[in-house]
Amino acid sequence: MDRNLREPLMRLNRLLASVAVLAMTVSTATAQTPPVPPQSTDPVEVEIDQGVLRPMQIAVVNFNGQNGADLGGVIRADLRRSGYFEPMDPAGFVETGLTLANAPNFPQWTSIGAQAVLYGAVTPRPDGRNDFGFRLYDPYRQCQLASYQFTATPEQWRRIGHKIADLIYQRMTGESGLFDSRVVFVSESGTQLNRLSRLAISDQDGFNPVYLTQGDEVIMSPRFSLNDPNEITYVALGRDYSRIYLFNLSTGRRESLGEFDGQVLAPRFSNDGSKMAFSIIRGGNTDVYVMDLSSRQLRRLTSDPGIDTSPSFSPDNSQIVFTSDRSGSARLYTMRADGSGQRPISRGGGLYTAPNWSPRGDLIAFTKQGGGRFSTGVMNTDGSGERILSSSYFEEGPSWAPNGRYIMFARQSPGGDTRLWTVDLSGRVVSQAGYSGRGTDPAWSPLLDEQPANLGGGGPDGCPA
Repeated sequence: MDRNLREPLMRLNRLLASVAVLAMTVSTATAQTPPVPPQSTDPVEVEIDQGVLRPMQIAVVNFNGQNGADLGGVIRADLRRSGYFEPMDPAGFVETGLTLANAPNFPQWTSIGAQAVLYGAVTPRPDGRNDFGFRLYDPYRQCQLASYQFTATPEQWRRIGHKIADLIYQRMTGESGLFDSRVVFVSESGTQLNRLSRLAISDQDGFNPVYLTQGDEVIMSPRFSLNDPNEITYVALGRDYSRIYLFNLSTGRRESLGEFDGQVLAPRFSNDGSKMAFSIIRGGNTDVYVMDLSSRQLRRLTSDPGIDTSPSFSPDNSQIVFTSDRSGSARLYTMRADGSGQRPISRGGGLYTAPNWSPRGDLIAFTKQGGGRFSTGVMNTDGSGERILSSSYFEEGPSWAPNGRYIMFARQSPGGDTRLWTVDLSGRVVSQAGYSGRGTDPAWSPLLDEQPANLGGGGPDGCPA
């Protein structure tokens, strides 16, 4: 390795708190994509502490028709993981035989404490597709909260379950949903000395994993374009190269951004998808650059002797937050999108890395190292109001859910494997993601489709606004 790169990489290694992803050697062995790992059928464990949050008791009745029971299970798992809902055990339901043509028997549901009742049906169409219809009722007010119907192929039943869960979440919380989305991450296997890293993607709950690379490169920093959920970027390290790739999920097309004089790190799209910000290690320095993706013109934004890395755009693309150790320790800085106005914002002790601007624009998530532990936290965009949401032996890489309410990150226990976890903004709802393998550096996609504006809650039995 070039001596000019050795010391910066060592410092960067510590700065990013990720030894594995900064390994500079890659195994020459190739690997076959293994079979999809089995998914656990056990309920997701959700920690709700401090006795503050009281989840809503919701009765999710298994849908009638093809995959109806499995569909109900997906909806229950999504809602439970949000922390806002506690799906009730279907074994305790009194009323049976519900159909879309009839309202529920309200007293039978209030008698078991159900605060909301969801049921539906899967109905085949002549063209081979299915209609997935549902109704949501408030049994205490005895009125309909929402009704809707999706049409999709039978094989898409799991995704329809996520979409229905999103509509329930939206109707009951007033916020946009998050379940009809995907996560791209680095899947790890093998031993510490012979580690295989592959680019992987799955549904947000960890199901349907697909491996996009074969393991012949070290994969780092996968990120979604928030403007196009089919477009991702990542860094690939080979024996004598580091490259930033664009990868289109719908076409499978992979495109390099070109060759750079130095090692490239931490790419991230602007929120309109027109630019890419990343770092280059060059001449002993690590600085932030931005590239116009249409013209491929490159512009340097920082020129400090310290390590400047992990840039993240604000939602309006006017500002960038990044990590720098120019003051002697890793802190968070913001600057205008043209590189002007650079200033520190983090104020506490410890090392701040991996900043990620919320899609709502009001918060910045980060990883913090201090006191022998790693933490996932958020702060206001001026650095005030810092809050630690999760803390453990090792955590890194926070990524926002599309609604800005939840954060996914990687967590490792002492002597254990690194897994994907989520935490909400209260810090009270913490859950392990459903992906059963080892995973790091997650990135959450935007919603795959826009949510319907009209949830069909009107009509003669509709609940008052």
